[in-house]
Amino acid sequence: MAVELAASEYGEGKPVAILHGLFGSGRNWTSLAQRLAERFRVIVFDLRNHGASPWANAMDYRAMAGDVRAAMQTREHQRYALLGHSMGGKTAMVAALVDPAAVERLVVVDIAPIVQPAASFAGYIRAMRALDLGAIGRRRDADTALATAIPDPAARALLLQNLVLGDGPPRWRLNLPALEAALPAITDFPGFPPGTRYGRSALFIAGGRSEALAPESEPAVRALFPSARIARIAEAGHWVHAERPAEFLAVVEPFLAG
Repeated sequence: MAVELAASEYGEGKPVAILHGLFGSGRNWTSLAQRLAERFRVIVFDLRNHGASPWANAMDYRAMAGDVRAAMQTREHQRYALLGHSMGGKTAMVAALVDPAAVERLVVVDIAPIVQPAASFAGYIRAMRALDLGAIGRRRDADTALATAIPDPAARALLLQNLVLGDGPPRWRLNLPALEAALPAITDFPGFPPGTRYGRSALFIAGGRSEALAPESEPAVRALFPSARIARIAEAGHWVHAERPAEFLAVVEPFLAG
């Protein structure tokens, strides 16, 4: 059953829905959404078990794609573009394959329709669940406590955006038990009947320094998305849109407008 997703909306014009990645939220996309809102009606969702959206035990791509489809239908958008990063990119791909008539254009950011390694994600969840929230008074305390298990400061900064302080006892916005249980499904990609294709316009954007959409995964992309164009932004890592926003928008805006 679909959950009612929290969303922020900007601008007017053709509808474009933005779907964030694992451990993220719609807030990560605010500045880019506002820029795109100069030409489009932009709906930035929090996916289930993230941000301000409801929690649910089920956490698979068909369920998440169903949430997005229901949310767009509630807003009376029968046809729209989807833009998704990482987990949100897989959600967008599944939504396009399930209901290609509704998805007029598809943008997938630094992810492929293949299995990804789960080890680092599992480590992040274990570290967050092990954190003694009762001993946390400031975000800096949490950052220090997580540093041994998660040495990458950029990864810690992303995760700590989900820590709620100053509104009762400290808590995570993320449904960590559900995410941990669902990691095999999140890092996988669901199967589809032979011959399933999304033949409409699709743009895949890869970070040149990321392995999430490596050249060797391009055949898997083209098998399901035969019209896909693959663009690489050389100096970007996995968070292409955050690391190189100008180059990202220079590719995305004309594609969505076309």
